[in-house]
Amino acid sequence: MRRLALALVLGSSTAALAAQQPLPGYTRDAAVAERTAEADVTKRPTAAAARTIARDLSKEPHVAGTPAQARTRDYAINLMKSWGLETEVRTYDIWLPHPVRVRAWRVSPNQKALALDEPKIPGDPATQLPQYPTVNGYSGAGDVTGDVVYVNYGLIEDYVQLEATGVSVRGKIAVARYGRSFRGIKAREAQKRGAVGLIIYSDPQDDGFARGDVYPDGPWRPATGVQRGSVFNGAGDPTTPGWPSTPGAKHITPEESDAPKIPVIPMGYGNAAELLKGLKGATLPAQSWQGGLPFRYHVGPGPVKARLEVVNDAPDKQRKNVYDTFGIVRGSEFPDEIVMIGGHRDGWGPGAEDNVSGIVAVLESAHAVADLVKTGWRPKRTLMFATWDAEEWGLIGSSEYVEDDSLRLTKGAVAYFNLDNAASGPNFSGGGSPSLRGTLRDVAKNVQRPDGTGSVYDVWRKNANLTNASDEPAMGDPGGGSDFAGFYNHLGIPIIDWNFFGVGGGIYHSAYDTHEWMSRFGDTSFVFHATSARIGAAMMLRLAQADLHPYDYVEYARTMRRYYGPIDKGFAAKGWKADGTMPTSGLAGAVDRFEVAAAAWNATRDSVLAAGRPGSAVLAATNARLREVEKALTRAEGLVGRPWYRNLIYVADVDNGYANMVFPSVNEAIRAADEARTRRELADLASRFDAASSRLAEARAALR
Repeated sequence: MRRLALALVLGSSTAALAAQQPLPGYTRDAAVAERTAEADVTKRPTAAAARTIARDLSKEPHVAGTPAQARTRDYAINLMKSWGLETEVRTYDIWLPHPVRVRAWRVSPNQKALALDEPKIPGDPATQLPQYPTVNGYSGAGDVTGDVVYVNYGLIEDYVQLEATGVSVRGKIAVARYGRSFRGIKAREAQKRGAVGLIIYSDPQDDGFARGDVYPDGPWRPATGVQRGSVFNGAGDPTTPGWPSTPGAKHITPEESDAPKIPVIPMGYGNAAELLKGLKGATLPAQSWQGGLPFRYHVGPGPVKARLEVVNDAPDKQRKNVYDTFGIVRGSEFPDEIVMIGGHRDGWGPGAEDNVSGIVAVLESAHAVADLVKTGWRPKRTLMFATWDAEEWGLIGSSEYVEDDSLRLTKGAVAYFNLDNAASGPNFSGGGSPSLRGTLRDVAKNVQRPDGTGSVYDVWRKNANLTNASDEPAMGDPGGGSDFAGFYNHLGIPIIDWNFFGVGGGIYHSAYDTHEWMSRFGDTSFVFHATSARIGAAMMLRLAQADLHPYDYVEYARTMRRYYGPIDKGFAAKGWKADGTMPTSGLAGAVDRFEVAAAAWNATRDSVLAAGRPGSAVLAATNARLREVEKALTRAEGLVGRPWYRNLIYVADVDNGYANMVFPSVNEAIRAADEARTRRELADLASRFDAASSRLAEARAALR
């Protein structure tokens, strides 16, 4: 049963305990009220509600641009309306080609048509429904034939090794296994080297029988399981790079976009074996190229030939609508300041884990807050609960929204929380902007695990095997690959994400990512779906109600110090002179000054709030300066060659896609072996930290 009033949930003893636990950015009285509200709201999400939403949203495949995905839009909106939330739908017209025919053959020896679809699983109703074709999103169209060449993971270094043995993929069909990099990088590198087509397969060594029993007997990928996924390396509609696809917007042609031009088809390791086991040719460049199939791998080329065919829908049908949905609670005191939580609604199949689990957490956190509002509670700031469309194709729904609403977000966004693959097991992890990591840790200390083993934080810390009482569990850096990218990489808005994970990704992007799989092998009782929602609701309240934004820039500065070493080593490896000092000494000095400014800000903040709550005008002016601190670590022109990516602290590696790159402006210059550019970028980055220090000084002045 949902709680009806705060006063009935917690007695005076709990309030007294809360009063002893100060919160950064809160007065003493506000901290008591906040702890009480969080204790209430975290009791509201339930496993039963989570299971119902998860079942409803994963009952059929719902790929972006399909009628099934439009049904998920209506489901989310209707739920939020039923809870009393204000709602909004944003529609964007996107270039989103869908295939009408996808085929693959082994041409020789012994011609054989490969059955690409994933077979139905008895007892799993979602697998009985029509599937989305086994093709990679934004694959090029075409009908190509060529000798097969095995390229390991299709990394840049793999091609270097391959070419050193005299093997080229020009005019041939490359076969790469999934893993180690984003599939779009694999497509980019194959096309760059002249391959006429690319097959990407899931090797059993990485997520199949070598890891454990396969579905339906276990959680791992069967021989016929296929990982779909986009091979577009950008963010947003490829035909509106950097601006929103709103009515009247200019569009470049698909041919001018960065989407691949060659056919790219994914397949299971059963089909891949039909092509790989007959390969001859050169010895493997390294033993690490040997996968998990029961034969010795060779690179080719030939004597195996393959043929790939991809036919997309007609050119006049390739633009499709995608839909972002929002549930909104307007702020009572600072309505133009926005705290947002979101996740993507679309999938490549039923998507029980990716990302119905995230949407369940977003919606149940919205439900909890909506019920709290009915007791008379109101947030100081506006809360937005978002579900994004077409993330799987290239972060499209969220990127279009960020580009569309960039002025409002740049001025008023306080934080964005992202939930992607939010619950598939009992193990917790989190990451994001260093300025918000302490907030997530504190919230996790006050959310109990459903298995009775303690708080989320307690078990997180225990699982990290920490021996020093002052150590904290490691947290991930925000590189890219999910819907936080537009907020953080593009606009510099602080972000945090978290998830509960389990056995592995054997059904990732497959028709087997179903409610049945989740009920048997993932979060089987849906209790961690609900726990993720509890954390989300508490995080929304924490940022919404703070008198002053609770960013921690002392932790931010201390985190930065971990990243100097690779730069200094890069200088040494290139033989560049350091003029008697470490190459990063100027940057280190700026970060040191940033920490001093952050400590001074913290002291002023705590002193002022200890004396009472300043007026709303003072708080608004001070918080406006605080929201500029991390934006000072971006630059309007973006990274060299990647203008959309403006954040100078973290970004996805341009040559990997999944891996995070720290201080990208500097490290990309080192990778390019451009000493002059590297030195300019180091000086520029140091100046950005000094600008961030100035924003903190301005916040102190505004508060005093």
